[in-house]
Parts: sequence; structure tokens; C-alpha cells
Amino acid sequence: MTPEDANQDALSPNPNAVAYTDPLTGLGNRRRLMDKIRKLASERADDPAPFTIGIANIDGFKPINDLFGHAAGDEILCQVAHRLRACLPDGGFVARIESDEFAFVLPLVFEKKGAEKIGRMFKDVLSAPYDLGDRNVRLSASFGFAVYPFAGEQFAELLKSADTALYRSKRRGRGQITVYSEEIAEEMRRGTQIEQALRRAIIADEVAVHFQPIVDLSDGSIQGFEALARWTDKELGFVSPGLFIPLAEERGFIDSLTETLLKKASETARHWPDKLFLSFNLSSAQLIDPATAFNVLAVINRVGLDPRRLELEITETAMMSDPEVAAKVVDELHGVGIRVSLDDFGTGQSSLGRLRDFTFNKVKIDRSFVSEITIDKSAEHIVRAILAMCEGLNLKVIAEGIETEEQAAKLRELGCKSGQGWLYGKAVDAAATFALIEAEELARASASRTSLLIR
Repeated sequence: MTPEDANQDALSPNPNAVAYTDPLTGLGNRRRLMDKIRKLASERADDPAPFTIGIANIDGFKPINDLFGHAAGDEILCQVAHRLRACLPDGGFVARIESDEFAFVLPLVFEKKGAEKIGRMFKDVLSAPYDLGDRNVRLSASFGFAVYPFAGEQFAELLKSADTALYRSKRRGRGQITVYSEEIAEEMRRGTQIEQALRRAIIADEVAVHFQPIVDLSDGSIQGFEALARWTDKELGFVSPGLFIPLAEERGFIDSLTETLLKKASETARHWPDKLFLSFNLSSAQLIDPATAFNVLAVINRVGLDPRRLELEITETAMMSDPEVAAKVVDELHGVGIRVSLDDFGTGQSSLGRLRDFTFNKVKIDRSFVSEITIDKSAEHIVRAILAMCEGLNLKVIAEGIETEEQAAKLRELGCKSGQGWLYGKAVDAAATFALIEAEELARASASRTSLLIR
């Protein structure tokens, strides 16, 4: 059976076919997909030879409608339908099941490698430019696959498995391909468990803030602290912020988490000596939210922290989601006296361009360069170049991840003036932070008295 034959019944003039047809693209709809999968599963019930179903989702489709109108969006969907139908393998069937979501049945694809191969072919086909008459548009697509009977034997179960795989693809970025497995299902279940526990922890005020010192490399004196989220759940134990913060972004409640953490951090920092600043990380979701500057200012105003003592860290990757909105957010933050640092510098694809397009106060050299600075000449040269460039741009520099005195000495030799890392202290809670500040103040006072006696 050819691909055209596979979809011909969806295009049939038979009145009953209308209920099984997507009116925009002429493809089958969800009901037709369900019939196809149930029929195929029934045929293979006695001898369950595998087959594959998949879902393709167009990445970033909503902005197309917003920018160019629904007529342009509809035209793209019709072109997607045409491309998928044209490149289906023998016996294949494709349907449109949601606005920008297409599903397909692949009777002759039996295992993961075959599904991934088809996925790569579909991905290439859908990434070619779309002709809208007066302009061309480029898009990507993400894919989730499920193989019968391993990922389920019933329609609902198979579709859910493919959707789970698609969801994981979307989490990993644009243009990804995932084939369902029990490991992936367990990962998703674990994510949901963590999500629910984290939501409860935010409401119960159980997510803590710890502080890591940022120091003057010439004498080790404290210049400020970076606020870092810490969470230990009664059942889950310690959960890494590298896990729960991206999860909060992905599941749409990063705003409530950030507000809680910023409030706690600001309340602590308000009691530090005025010369010390608070460094706080903004998420990628907040950089594309036009209300971010207002929200941040509202929090610190309620607490009573001077905006000039707050420094917000953003990453290049976060800025790339929507550079125009991100630039507006950065400008608004500067407008109220809040400083902005570019975090993890050197790890993005176009960091130099970001320095040109955005106004920053500081740059943080990524720890991957600092860790290699004493053993890898290329890392040393990169750090040297960053320092020289930032000096020319009148940007301050902080080196992250300093763990040894040798690394600190090399950074001082190269002209780096500020840094943080385990050599100078791990992140500790508010009480331990106050003790650290007090100890430094006492030591400074003692040194001053000693100096006066010597004179």
C-alpha cells in the first residue's frame, strides 16, 4: 500500500468519512488514527509483531500565528501535512490530532533504531523553509515514538506513551527525537513526584537559601554573596537545584519559587553591611517575561533592600529564547539601579555578540575554564583574553569555581580581581553567613588596632 492509498480513505467523498477527516489538511483526524491503530493491533494480537506510532509537534508554532496571522499558520500546517504524507514509508498513515500536532502509524517499523531513523528523516523534511508567498519561514519539529506492544497494547496506552516520549523531547530542546522506554517513563514519574513535592515545599516555605562568598582575590575579603537554592525533602532527601529549578521552569511555577527565594535572600542581605552585595540568579522564563523588572523591584521594596545592592545573574542561553524581550528586561533593571551580570561566560555560542547587544556590569568566567587554568594552556589563554576584553569594555570580572590556591594565584597573575569557589567557602545558611561576616569584621578591626600600635 502506498502512502497515498493509506490516506485515501480519509479523503474519500463518503459522507461517513467527514467525521474522520481533518477539515484543514485533509488528513485523518484522531478518530481515524484510533481506528487505524485498533485495527492494526487486532490483526497482530495473536502474533504480536511490533509496529510503531509517533507524534510530531511543530516547535514554536504559536508565534507564527501571532506574527503573521492565522492564515499563514494554516498554510504552514497544510505544507507540513503534505510533506509528511509524501515521505511516509510503505503502509504508513498520518493524521492531524491537535493544532500543530501530527500522529503517524508505521506498520513496518519494529524497533527503536528504525523509529529514530524515520524521525530523523521527518525532522529533515520539516526543517526545510516554508513558502508563505512574500517570505520564507523556518521551523523545527520534535518527535515522540512508541513501539507496540512494548509501550502498550491499547490505543490510549500507546498514544500516552508516544506523548510521554514527545514531552521528554520538548524538555531537551527543539528538534529532538525520543522513543518511549520504561526508563523514560520512570524519569517522567520521578519528575512529577518531585514537582508535587516542590509545590508543597514552596507553600510550606521549606526551600532554603544558602550564600556563597564572592571575594577580592588580592586579600580574600568578602565583596558579596551569591544566593543559591537548597531543598531537602522529608521523603526525597536532598534534591539538587540543578534538577528542581529547571523542573520549576518547565512546569510553569518558577515565578512563585523565585519570588520566595528572592524574598528570603533579600531579607538576609538587608542586615549585612551596606558594602556587601547580593547576587541572585534569574531563570530563562523570567527573561522573556516583560513584568520581571517590576516583580523584582516589588519584592526588594517590600523587604527594604536597596536595589543598588542587588546583582542579578543571567545566562546567555536564557537570553537567546527571546533577545528582544530580554534586552528590555535588562534595561529596565538597570533603570532602577539593579546591576546585571552575564553568568557562565564562554560556554554559549555567541558570547561576544551578547556583550555587544546587552549592557552588563559584570561577567562571570565559567568554572570549566577556571578548573583547567593551571594545567591547560588553552584555558589560560581563554581566561587571559576574557580579562583583556572585559577591561576594554569596562566590565568587572568574577571567576567561578576556584578550588585551589594555585588557581587563585594564576587568576591574580592574569589580573582577575574577584572570584568565588570552595577555596573561599561553600554555600552556607543565613546564620553561618552572618558568622562569616562578623569574623571578617573582627579580624579587620583587630588588624587595624595592631597597625595603630605598631605606629
